[in-house]
Amino acid sequence: MNLPVNQHGKLKCSIEYTLNKIGNKWKSVILWHLGVDGTLRYSKLRSLLPGISHKVMTAQLKELEQDGLVERIQYNTVPPKVEYLLTEKGQSVMPILELMHAWGVQNGEDF
Repeated sequence: MNLPVNQHGKLKCSIEYTLNKIGNKWKSVILWHLGVDGTLRYSKLRSLLPGISHKVMTAQLKELEQDGLVERIQYNTVPPKVEYLLTEKGQSVMPILELMHAWGVQNGEDF
């Protein structure tokens, strides 16, 4: 079995990789809403994320798009229309998020 190594020859951690891609508070919540609610316009998605700034949300969406988890569709209309949806790779994260959701429901005390 070949174990993955980084450019310095050190072993990579699969958990670290996963957290790097989805572990950010906002990335996980963005993925959750796209997975549960389906394709969403930017404004609708932002309304589901109280407390997120435009700058942070834009940066998180760009990273998710670069990582192949989210697809951005821009329509050339006036006013401009942009929608986001999960890619197949993004959909593969949903079982992890569903487990996180279930754990939060069972153990959350203050939401």
